[in-house]
Amino acid sequence: MSAIICKNLSYTYPDGTQALRNINFQIEAQEKVALIGANGSGKSTLQFHLNGLIAQQSGEIWIGSQPVLPQSLKAIRTQVGFVFQNPDDQLFLTTVWDDIAFGPKNLGLKDPVLSQRVEQALLTVQLEPSVYGPRHPDCLSGGEKKRVAIAGVLAMEPAILVLDEPSAQLDPAARRRLIHLLHSLPLTQLIATHDLDLVLELCDRTLVLSEGHLVYDGPTYPLMLDPAFLQAHRLESPLSFQRAYCHLSDRPDSP
Repeated sequence: MSAIICKNLSYTYPDGTQALRNINFQIEAQEKVALIGANGSGKSTLQFHLNGLIAQQSGEIWIGSQPVLPQSLKAIRTQVGFVFQNPDDQLFLTTVWDDIAFGPKNLGLKDPVLSQRVEQALLTVQLEPSVYGPRHPDCLSGGEKKRVAIAGVLAMEPAILVLDEPSAQLDPAARRRLIHLLHSLPLTQLIATHDLDLVLELCDRTLVLSEGHLVYDGPTYPLMLDPAFLQAHRLESPLSFQRAYCHLSDRPDSP
């Protein structure tokens, strides 16, 4: 059974902007899929449909065997964990422990199960519970905040992670830790990002949105080897590829 099915999804904002135009795809369980496109291409609008943050106007979204409908949102939101670009949008309590416990507590979990959930989530993102649990989120680095935000989602034990620009504003070391973390998680992942080097490392498959259209759904590596296609949709080749092109063009025997 597919983890995510999107059928003929279209969406128009109240100002008349058509953000999505007849989008169709499906994602299998434990696939890591990149979602890329220029600003305004519809990436966030598509992601917000997956757990009902935006209500469907036309088309269908299925999470496993459940359609995303008003009456199923409570169950859907336990299955689809959303990690926002800015972790400050998710961290709002006075300690890391309370932030991570917030979701499971609202599901009715109590100690000792609740504490086990929080501890395991922190350990999964490689943060020591006794050290980080009592800390105020404002005292964390950007990378630590990102990992705590992911831990808060993991504590809900979702089947699917939806991430918006997960590497944004991270220094190189924090970015590398994040890539290792996401690679290690045996969850379905849909990752919206402008970081195409991260896409190359994590995602065998990529979806490209352009002006609300799904213009590519296929393997990542051949896509990154097509700079003309990327440029046509206001994207650039990964930096690692750009460096390789520059190196080749600098050779004495290059044309």
